[in-house]
Amino acid sequence: MASDISKLGLDVKWQDLTLGCTVVGSCTAAEFNTGEWRTDTPKFIEEKCKQCLLCAPACPDSAIPIVNGKRGDFDFDHCKGCGICVKACPFDAIVMLKGVR
Repeated sequence: MASDISKLGLDVKWQDLTLGCTVVGSCTAAEFNTGEWRTDTPKFIEEKCKQCLLCAPACPDSAIPIVNGKRGDFDFDHCKGCGICVKACPFDAIVMLKGVR
């Protein structure tokens, strides 16, 4: 049980929970859609983008996909709307839309 995170649901018994400070699996972020936490939404302005790719490594949620060396639109299933990408973009190719999910 300690390594099978698929069994950690709302109906799990307290006896089956993992011990504190224990990592029970890795690379599991893709399994959890955390975008519903977002209150503000980044908007990608493709015409202003110079493909410098400075935004992608700044994103703490890996919500900016890079495909074939080019930046794509946001992965809104995982973007939490923190706005770090806006600060990282030197070309104003990303703006935050307040109160938009």
